[in-house]
Amino acid sequence: MDLTIRIAGEAGQGVLTTGQLLVGSLAELGLEVLATRSYMSRVRGGLNWYDIRIGDEPLYGPGDKVGVLVALTDEALEVLGEEVASGGMILHNTGSGKGDINIDLEAVAKETADSTLYSNTVAAGAVMALLGYDIGVLEGLLKKQFAKKDEGVVSGNIACARAGGKLVADQVGKLKGPKPTRKGGWVYDGSTAMGLSAAVSGVKFVTAYPMTPSTGVFTFLAGAADEYGIVVEQAEDEIAAVNMVCGATYAGVPGMTMTSGGGFALMAEGLSLAGMMELPIVVMIAQRPGPATGLPTRTGQQDLMFTLYAGHGEFPRAIFTPGSVQQCYDLTRRAMETAHEYQTPVLILTDQFLQDMEHSIDELDSQPRLIDRRIVTDAGEDYVRYAVTDSGVSDRAIPGGEALVVCDSDSHTADGHITEDMDAHVEQQDKRMRKLKGMTAGALLPERFGAEDAETLLLTWGSTLGPGREAVALLNAKGVSAAMLHFGQVWPLAVDKVKEAIGSPKRIISVEGNCTGQLATLLRSVGVLTECELLTNYTGMPFTGAEIAERIQK
Repeated sequence: MDLTIRIAGEAGQGVLTTGQLLVGSLAELGLEVLATRSYMSRVRGGLNWYDIRIGDEPLYGPGDKVGVLVALTDEALEVLGEEVASGGMILHNTGSGKGDINIDLEAVAKETADSTLYSNTVAAGAVMALLGYDIGVLEGLLKKQFAKKDEGVVSGNIACARAGGKLVADQVGKLKGPKPTRKGGWVYDGSTAMGLSAAVSGVKFVTAYPMTPSTGVFTFLAGAADEYGIVVEQAEDEIAAVNMVCGATYAGVPGMTMTSGGGFALMAEGLSLAGMMELPIVVMIAQRPGPATGLPTRTGQQDLMFTLYAGHGEFPRAIFTPGSVQQCYDLTRRAMETAHEYQTPVLILTDQFLQDMEHSIDELDSQPRLIDRRIVTDAGEDYVRYAVTDSGVSDRAIPGGEALVVCDSDSHTADGHITEDMDAHVEQQDKRMRKLKGMTAGALLPERFGAEDAETLLLTWGSTLGPGREAVALLNAKGVSAAMLHFGQVWPLAVDKVKEAIGSPKRIISVEGNCTGQLATLLRSVGVLTECELLTNYTGMPFTGAEIAERIQK
């Protein structure tokens, strides 16, 4: 079984605090946990919510119906009350009697610990008791979280958690929650997984101009800078950020920047610079709905084609599209390795839903495992930076030794000097583009979920992975023969192998968070697909597995 708990209220009211207390406690109990956030682009007010889906089997996407709604405001109850499933319960922060359970959280906190600041802990304690779970786990989390605070803070929070639990028990008793099945309480969001992967892989220079929803990776790396020896610089704008990363990688330092669609638009010229100079820069783009500022705190998959063709001129690139928290960790490392192996820009395409999604997974390795920067250390006076090779990859030395490392943004000869000789220009362009042969040979193939002979095949990329997996399970349970291919890398593509992986199902449906079917367009353009149906969602909200399954059946 699984159940979704929704904490809903205004920004600044502690929605996030309450949610994170519950996520930590429920994961520590050994439950499967998957949490998502929906928030408006404002500091105070509005309607925000934090969904915590718990279960006794693996979870991959958001829940379809709410089992417990904690409504911190009347608006939260009025707008979201109808989404509570039959048999679910509403805990309302009021004495009006509108909910199944009515608790004045601020009043309880004031009476118990002489501070309304602890009202979030009252709510967390109430939910734990409502589901029949041990509040002692929440108490242990509070002791750990506030260990550096005054003892009164710890005791006040614990007292408020107990008070919330007692009030719920007195009113309605317990609502049965899923049984614990996991060991340990490791929960990561996409931003943390991506930042941790970059840190252990050896990134040493990180710069960005903060932009939702990419900022989580930036702030994680800033917090980890001392532990991993990373220089972190907040740039004045995205143009400066990408050019600083170009400078760092020219000097031999693994560098990375992160942004969203609008910021990436400003980086296009710097991306081309890295293409011409053959620099291993890594750019993470966290998508949100556009055009322009669009919905800055919502999710979408609208930038695939932009990412593929960004920059002037032609140069090789790779694009990775992680679909889970674990893939955020795995593919960030792969992106850095690819960039350095082929001396070319590599892009990681993610989105708000995946960046903020928290998932209970096995502990991620936090010990440094540095990637191979592929740097030649014994280059001498006869060194030629852009020597023509069959693979297109030239020996890479860094400035400061005996070798003269010449670079330029103009067309250049093999030794790096500017030229307008057409033959030299063509020779270097061909050399750069030959890298695609090796990149394609080593490209990730789409991962299949479901039977090889399924009649209906879903195609997904990026964060549609989890909802797609759940949709396939639901469809098969209802007698629809379904499977899914998920693309964790969308460029370059090993066309023949992808065709083989797709096979010949009766029905192919591309599930995408945009309105034009950008993955389907890409697959058609390289000859992988001909006929393909589209199942799209461009509301700014993520798919659920139930939604996908229902729409396919209709």
